[in-house]
Amino acid sequence: MSSLGRVIVAEQTLYTAAQVREFDRLAIASGIAGFELMRRAGQAAFNCVQECWPDRSPIEVFCGGGNNGGDGYVLAALAAEAGLAVRVWALAAPESLNGDAALAWQWARRTGVVVSLWRGESPQDNSVVVDAMLGIGLRGDVREHYRAAIQAINCAGVPVLAIDIPSGLCSDSGRILGVAIKAAQTLSFIGLKRGLFTLDALDCVGALHFADLAVPRNVYKQLSSGQLTGAVRQLNLAQMLAEWGPRARNAHKGAAGHVLVVGGDYGMAGAALLAASAAARSGAGLVSCATRPEHIGLFVAARPELMVHGVSGAQELQWLLAKATVVVIGPGLGQQSWGRELLAAVLAANKPLVVDADALNIIASEPQLLLSHCGPRILTPHPGEAARLMACSTLDVQADRFTAAQTMAERFAASVLLKGGGTVIATGDGLYLCNRGNPGMASGGMGDVLSGVIGAFVAQGLSPPRATCLGVVVHAAAADVAAVEGERGLIASDVIDHLRGVINGYAALS
Repeated sequence: MSSLGRVIVAEQTLYTAAQVREFDRLAIASGIAGFELMRRAGQAAFNCVQECWPDRSPIEVFCGGGNNGGDGYVLAALAAEAGLAVRVWALAAPESLNGDAALAWQWARRTGVVVSLWRGESPQDNSVVVDAMLGIGLRGDVREHYRAAIQAINCAGVPVLAIDIPSGLCSDSGRILGVAIKAAQTLSFIGLKRGLFTLDALDCVGALHFADLAVPRNVYKQLSSGQLTGAVRQLNLAQMLAEWGPRARNAHKGAAGHVLVVGGDYGMAGAALLAASAAARSGAGLVSCATRPEHIGLFVAARPELMVHGVSGAQELQWLLAKATVVVIGPGLGQQSWGRELLAAVLAANKPLVVDADALNIIASEPQLLLSHCGPRILTPHPGEAARLMACSTLDVQADRFTAAQTMAERFAASVLLKGGGTVIATGDGLYLCNRGNPGMASGGMGDVLSGVIGAFVAQGLSPPRATCLGVVVHAAAADVAAVEGERGLIASDVIDHLRGVINGYAALS
């Protein structure tokens, strides 16, 4: 651990590129010279290379034409001063550098670092590459010269340390801008960028480290609430469970709420069963399920703790709605007349809602249905469902998941959970991100389990925004515990089996 604060990333706030640039400006205004910040960044990156790859040589530093390249020149100078084999490949002519980056290049030159313009060379087999090409200011697609360098590095099969952010990755959205470095380690500075935690970043960042560069704490307090728009808070499972606290010693099932799951049309009974089972395993006092009459025997045999009711139409649903604390609608609902009739009845009851799967697809075709509902609501779309809700393409949603979630939350006056790697949650009090979960969750039924978990937390008295955030992170943590035996072949029922351990703190939460 260096004195510059390099740590494996724990839960903290994630910022936009503009916010981090403002922190940088404020740090300089506080009396820290810009070149001193660059020196600290280069030192932290050099320490990281030494700690992670002490036996690899040479160090090959690919430097761009901005301050990110300046960080790389500092690292190269430090390596040369330490007597290590180091070489810089310049993507921009060093003579064209300005300001602090120019000072860093001059320092590297004084220490004898060999600096060569990059003309297509591949890294040596036993080298370690430092990516100091493109920083957080990148917005458009990577230009051809940089694209070729990124591709050469990725094809070389050598480990890469990305300085601040992998070149080619958008720091605000996590989207690859044409092509991006696939790093083994990334060292981010001053403020964590929100794009390091979602979408394509999950395949580019590798192990993520953070160095605050000894920026004074008061610098982070100087942004106004307006300037912090777009900042994202990571969810801390242990903290959230501690705040919730244990169940009261004199608890009874009536105090833990009643979840009603509505769904399970022909051929899709399993979806509703998974949601209801997850609600039961997540602490709901009572769980009822309204499904096709033909499915009652299946449900009772699989999960006798559930109260299962066959409903053929909306009239048979009314007395169940009257008893429910919260309704989870959508798992296996279908989009035929049966599902549409039940959805209309649920919306008219104005109960707290968790809306998932086919219920979202029906609403996408008739958005006024949801806007007529007067109770609190939680929407849990995957990117395809989100695109239908917003009448755009899935690519549009994935281009900026944070903005997409925020837009849906405002449009539908709801807490919105946008599923996918680096799940994003938008609520009335801001944006959140879940950095747990694993690729094994890409299998059928995972979303049904998640909707049941969230419904159970609402039933137990958590506010819809809080239930959404806790539900997401509990679900992901249970999946991570289940994936200890392997990601391929992980199924939704495996996650249900681990919910109780996570919620009660018996499964590993770190």
